[in-house]
Amino acid sequence: MTIEHIFTSPGHDYFGHHGRAPDDFPLEETDEIECVAGRGIREDRFFDYRENYKGQITFFSAEVFAELARHFDIADKSPGVLRRNVILSGVDLKALIGADFELQGVQFRGTAHCAPCYWMDSAFAPGAEKFLAGRGGLRARILTDGHIRVGPAQLKVLQPAALS
Repeated sequence: MTIEHIFTSPGHDYFGHHGRAPDDFPLEETDEIECVAGRGIREDRFFDYRENYKGQITFFSAEVFAELARHFDIADKSPGVLRRNVILSGVDLKALIGADFELQGVQFRGTAHCAPCYWMDSAFAPGAEKFLAGRGGLRARILTDGHIRVGPAQLKVLQPAALS
């Protein structure tokens, strides 16, 4: 598995903007972020957003982004336009919903599918929301403090998701 990209933003462009225009907060690509247990990513828009918030960090599949770009024949957009924090290759993010896992020494709890919203159609291309249905990424809580960096990473599943 590889951490391909890491993104943060100081504010919300789309979240909470239903019925009005998006904001224009810069998306910052970085090689490393500081994860703070129970609080989020330091200097990101969801840091201290709400106690025990289920989306303190978001993960997205590099393979799904590549499929999205091919489907819409778009080669000039970064996966950052989807406003997910960590872009990973080589992992099934759906399998981590409900699981506790570790990346580069930092522990997380996969809380929910990060469902795409209608903003995807303007941020990426018309039809992107529908294309990403069921493949929008993973929301997670941060369980331990630490840093994660772009580069190779080993996924350790600490507590598998409960079977339904």
